[in-house]
Amino acid sequence: MTTDRSDPPTPPGPREGGTTEDFVQSLVLLRRWAGEPSLSRLRALGGQTVSSDGTTIDALPKSTTSHVLRQAGKLPRWDFVKAFVTACLRNGDHPAELIPGELRRWRAARDVLAGSSTGPEPEEPAARVPAPREPAPREEPAVRDEPVAQRSASEAHVTVGAMVQAGTTIVRAEPDQAVELLARRVVREEDRARKGLLGGYSIAPVSFGRDAELPRDDDEAPDGLSAIGRFFTGLPSKRLLVVGESGAGKTVLAIELVLQLLESFMTSGGQADGHAMVPVRLNAARWTPGTPFESWLGEQLAQDFGLSAGDAERLVRDRRVLPVVDGLDELDPDPATGPPRRAIGLLTELNRYSDFSGRRPGAAVVTCRADRHAELSEAQAGLDGAVRVHLHDLTIEQIDTYLRARWPEDHPHRAGRDGVLAALSGPAGKAVHTALATPWRLLLTATAVESGADPAELLGADPAGDPHTEAARITRRLLDAYIPAATRLTPRTTHGDPYRPEQVRSWLVRLAAYLQWQGAQADRPPSGLTAIDIVPHLLWPIGGRRRIQALHGLCCAVLAVVAMLAFWTGSAVDRPGDPLGGPVPEAGLTLALMAGWVVTATVLALSPWPTATGGRTSVPYRRRVTGGLLGALAGAPAGVLGGLAGFALTGGEVFGPAFAAAAGATGGTVFGAVIGLTAIGRRGAERMTVPEAIRAQPLTLLGFGLCGALTGLPPLRLAHAGPLPLAAGVAGAFALAFALGVTFKIATGGWSKDAELAHPREALHRNPMIGVAFGLTGGVAAFLVFLMNQDVLTSLACALVGGVAFGLAFGAIAWSRTMIGLIVAAARGLLPLRLWAFLDWACEARLLRVSGATYQFRHRELQDYLTTAAATGGDRPRGGAHDRSVP
Repeated sequence: MTTDRSDPPTPPGPREGGTTEDFVQSLVLLRRWAGEPSLSRLRALGGQTVSSDGTTIDALPKSTTSHVLRQAGKLPRWDFVKAFVTACLRNGDHPAELIPGELRRWRAARDVLAGSSTGPEPEEPAARVPAPREPAPREEPAVRDEPVAQRSASEAHVTVGAMVQAGTTIVRAEPDQAVELLARRVVREEDRARKGLLGGYSIAPVSFGRDAELPRDDDEAPDGLSAIGRFFTGLPSKRLLVVGESGAGKTVLAIELVLQLLESFMTSGGQADGHAMVPVRLNAARWTPGTPFESWLGEQLAQDFGLSAGDAERLVRDRRVLPVVDGLDELDPDPATGPPRRAIGLLTELNRYSDFSGRRPGAAVVTCRADRHAELSEAQAGLDGAVRVHLHDLTIEQIDTYLRARWPEDHPHRAGRDGVLAALSGPAGKAVHTALATPWRLLLTATAVESGADPAELLGADPAGDPHTEAARITRRLLDAYIPAATRLTPRTTHGDPYRPEQVRSWLVRLAAYLQWQGAQADRPPSGLTAIDIVPHLLWPIGGRRRIQALHGLCCAVLAVVAMLAFWTGSAVDRPGDPLGGPVPEAGLTLALMAGWVVTATVLALSPWPTATGGRTSVPYRRRVTGGLLGALAGAPAGVLGGLAGFALTGGEVFGPAFAAAAGATGGTVFGAVIGLTAIGRRGAERMTVPEAIRAQPLTLLGFGLCGALTGLPPLRLAHAGPLPLAAGVAGAFALAFALGVTFKIATGGWSKDAELAHPREALHRNPMIGVAFGLTGGVAAFLVFLMNQDVLTSLACALVGGVAFGLAFGAIAWSRTMIGLIVAAARGLLPLRLWAFLDWACEARLLRVSGATYQFRHRELQDYLTTAAATGGDRPRGGAHDRSVP
């Protein structure tokens, strides 16, 4: 339903000359007109106010709203009526400028029923309220799709505020931290992505226009990249479908749209509308068939931008995010063997995605390759309500302008420029123009010429041949020349011999073949296992999936046994009269806990896809130290309480109160300091909740609990505790260790407020650091226990060995799996041993690019070209590149 802004329909109002019961019934009818918003929604839209005692309260509490609408014989207070009517009108998209007039209607009707004379409503003071607990009031239609503010790409602070005026009462909402965080990180990511694609700031001119089949003015000219933001803002539906040929610049256009929608706030530093949508570019290939779009969108916000699951869900629910879905054509394999079912499924979900009112399609942008769009049109699948634009081919004049700007008259490659232009104007000019009509192909040509290629050979074509066939041959030559050209133009600057073109091609062919296998996975894959994303901690199957899993399981089993041997030695299990010299049930409990821990570690190591999460932490040193000190101050008293609890459970037979307090304070201080050092860089918009932490890694937390129970067992057995104290002590130690594991997960599993978006290897780099840090923290507690049985040096050695083994077995699973996989792959000649250095170099050479927390090929056409080479057996690497055990 489309609302005509010039003549909006009048919402139901109070019945003239009616009774109190009619007045309340009119409120019910108004809510029905607004789409039956829930009580929670009404509370959020009603805002907050200040009571007579100065307390900030909700204007529309759920219980009050439900009670008032049921009590038909009692006239509601005017404050309630005003907030309720305003909330309903906003939910129904009633124009903001007409809301005061509607409020006057309701005020007059209520005054008549109350027996008071109507008059001007007294001014009420504005109330400042904290950030809303429920979703913030939804936006005014007039400013629904304005971009979010940003001061700069490197140091941005989005000021998001809302002023809701209902009658003469003004309620101000504080900035939404989650919106600020998302907007800042979107700008940083898109700025990085743009530079990765372009290699700088220059780009061949990209122009777009409405499809020829759509009505338009005769004098309408194609628009350039600089106009895409203005074009989208002027669309009433806020739905856009961008169609273009392969390499036409669809991704660049999507990036420009996102940046332009945020640009005004980045430069002005002014106030942003409190309910503007933040544009977020999403890779369509990461969508899993069958997943609801809203759920997937929230997951992407959490995974790629570090929002908590709750904040991500709220922003999606309140339509604070403008999804820019890039690469609809990449969901289904090429060549197509039937209708593009995955793309059709995503379009179906997008068509179910509505705006805030639920009565119109939600704002969205989608990009798609032209041939895939034709297949979708044949299958009668499309984006409902969208305006479709098509990216135009480059004209000869645009190519000429770009080449002259890149290679001016005094440039060393001026002769190459003239050779390209001569081929464009020669007898086979039509075929050459067809081959160079996209920015990507033009970039391939420029790279080859700058590496020394002869334009006449590179762009040679048969004038009598079919232009499209000759253009395809030229394209093949350009792709053949690209990797050698990029390798020569970007020599390796780090330690080691320069990469040879045949090496580079061989490794890239292997990566392209692996991406093809990733995209063909039918089961529900982990995040990042797509047909386009090179995720470092998901590359291990290249060395052989079953082989690597078996090796990893064996390694982790060995680490678990080492940790148990360290515990055995430190706890003096083999000493006569000590733990195993006790009753049989106690000995059985010790062995059961040890065996349970080893089994848990081995099962974790055999998991199909170990994950690594976390963002780059760049918190200032002073702030980091402050966090560590605060954590230590908070952990010390908690540790003292734990130590005294152990003293009470052992009856004072093993250690005295002084040792209990000192040991507890030491352990609590160390653990609190580690937590404080890690958590100081996080805010409420980034922290995980306890349920999220438990759901993320339940088996790992079980391992933490078992280690805690093992650590608490020796003092109890030395004290010859009875069955009940023994059970209580072991259970308490298990619960405490489990809770500490949850706390550590919350502190380390999020993102840093002051951080750039994660580099693709950052999560993998943090994985062993976090695991070993937690293991050594637990080693401190074990050291204090070992001192009861061993000397200081033996206790310290056992604690260090056990702590490191524990950390690697439980906290660095993704890292150890990846390292084993890469070593095996390098030994078989499938990948370089220094893979990370190669991937970084490939990005520098513009063969790959960084996209969020993943690597991707510079262009999908390059990836498809290398995939074809892998399938045909060309450039087969040494050692059996096509290991059937991997894919």
